[in-house]
Amino acid sequence: MENVKLDNLTNLHLLWVVIGLAGLTAYGFAMKNRALRTFASANLLGTLVPNVSRRRQVIRAVLALASMIFLVIALLGPRWGVFWEEVHRKGIDLMICVDVSRSMLARDLAPNRLERAKQDIRDLVAALPGDRVGLLTFAGLPILKCPLTIDYGFFRLVLDDVDVNSAPRGGTNLGDAIRMAAESFDDRIKNSKAIVLISDGEDQDTYPVDAAAKVYRERGIRVYTIGLGDATQGARIPVGKGGQENYLVHDGQQIWSKMNPQTLQEIALAGGGAYVPAGTQNIELDRIYKEKIATIEQREFEARKVQRHHARFQIFAAIALGLLLIESLTNEVRTRRPASVEAAA
Repeated sequence: MENVKLDNLTNLHLLWVVIGLAGLTAYGFAMKNRALRTFASANLLGTLVPNVSRRRQVIRAVLALASMIFLVIALLGPRWGVFWEEVHRKGIDLMICVDVSRSMLARDLAPNRLERAKQDIRDLVAALPGDRVGLLTFAGLPILKCPLTIDYGFFRLVLDDVDVNSAPRGGTNLGDAIRMAAESFDDRIKNSKAIVLISDGEDQDTYPVDAAAKVYRERGIRVYTIGLGDATQGARIPVGKGGQENYLVHDGQQIWSKMNPQTLQEIALAGGGAYVPAGTQNIELDRIYKEKIATIEQREFEARKVQRHHARFQIFAAIALGLLLIESLTNEVRTRRPASVEAAA
């Protein structure tokens, strides 16, 4: 039975309910016996209730409890016996681009912009219905960290390692990130593709609006932008130095990083997507995906064979039903023989 699988192992706790009912049943029988002995002697009980069978009462209780045990086993969803099934899957290709420049360490979101973005990406991946997802990080240069995949576990491992050192050179080159993301899709099929760009919107003249317009016009790739950070006051950028925390300084002045909504709005408009000004609030990428991204045209991916196990819960459900039927037909009262038969005896 090595290949036995259980779909709903969490239902195993229901066995405690059965154990509890078994205890209550045993206690009920004990209290009933005690009450009857108080009322009459053992010899007199046979005269007062001659047709009641204690043995049949016990059998009915055992049948009811056994049926509950088999019902719990059925609820566990047992499976065994392997077969192969061809699975046809539909979805979109989603490339997530994360800004890892130093400005993403600003703490106008807790614990900082970058960590908040990573947490919301995890929530997004948990909500994906089977789309392929990839990860690209960028600062001065973009780096493809994870190619398109449906292995969400691997994607999360890569995401966990993302920090401000995940891209070479400082700066924020949005345009280069969009161009590399577009080239990271593994086919030239139009539509059914989206780029999600998460950044505070600062750019160093890499023409991101032109890049978004081109990939949308020529390849049907929609570009969605998520703006992180305070657009009014901004926040300082912490840097560690000598075991003490300081803030990034330029020309003797502390740098305050502000989110640039205008650039991100223009990118989304040119890229046929949408701009979401998260600001200093939670991004809720899973909600944004369902409301905006999941509505784009899906494509059918290559069919593949998947190993399955035959469901066997029906066997245990049938046994449970059979035991309940037998229990309901079992009479606690003995059938009295006719008087003539008793006299003859």
